[in-house]
Amino acid sequence: MKRIFLLIATNLAVLLVASIVMSILGVNTSTMGGLLVFAAIFGFGGAFISLAISKWMAKKTMGCEVITTPRDSTERWLLDTVARQAQQAGIKMPEVAIYQSPEMNAFATGPSKDNSLVAVSTGLLYGMSQDEIEGVLAHEVSHVANGDMVTLTLIQGVVNTFVIFAARVVAGIINNFVSSNDEEGEGLGMFAYMAVVFVLDMLFGILASIIVAYFSRIREYRADEGAARLAGKNKMIAALERLRQGPESSAMPAQMSALGINGKRSMAELMMSHPPLEKRIAALQSR
Repeated sequence: MKRIFLLIATNLAVLLVASIVMSILGVNTSTMGGLLVFAAIFGFGGAFISLAISKWMAKKTMGCEVITTPRDSTERWLLDTVARQAQQAGIKMPEVAIYQSPEMNAFATGPSKDNSLVAVSTGLLYGMSQDEIEGVLAHEVSHVANGDMVTLTLIQGVVNTFVIFAARVVAGIINNFVSSNDEEGEGLGMFAYMAVVFVLDMLFGILASIIVAYFSRIREYRADEGAARLAGKNKMIAALERLRQGPESSAMPAQMSALGINGKRSMAELMMSHPPLEKRIAALQSR
């Protein structure tokens, strides 16, 4: 329920901010230029608001407990390892957190390289060896150092804009076609028009998801390569091999899962945010 509430609250915040911006700019959606501005405001607005509150959202939705003062040697080692890798990668020390989950997973998020969060599950922390965990942490630190949070936000903003704009343009063409063949020239009507827009949003959204997933997979390979440089190739391969022994899936929300060590399973690789573990291991072994 908490995740649903936060998702609704975030969407309402996006709508409110976008509506205020449109009012200030005096956007007229009846023109093609105005429609494009409308699509860009909502497309990029939603993506950047999500990025801005990504750390806060991650802590709330995943129940992350940020380590400020280590309570035991494991937490001290975790902080020291992230600090060392962050220094190697040339970024500011991320916040380090632990969240309760039996699955072996971790993720990185945050609005910038110097304002980030690296979180690991209890399942990973107590189910992997230190060498394997070091590989996972290096993967997440590489995500941060590569600026993947901002890059994926920009990509998401572009595809969001395309979906919003294209759906309404095509719906307008359909409406005009119906109107020209209607004796009364009334077209689809408001309800039917909105239904067409909704269906087109869904269809174009599937195409957009494929594009975002493609770039996400590329960045997973890059993060694996970065982890091999920070922690050593063998440690990163060992981490992936350990993950392969368990279910290749993630219970995390999509916005966190995209920058995690282990992604969601899909029947079609086109829809996967992470390449199959076998391909990731083969890519590292061939380096």
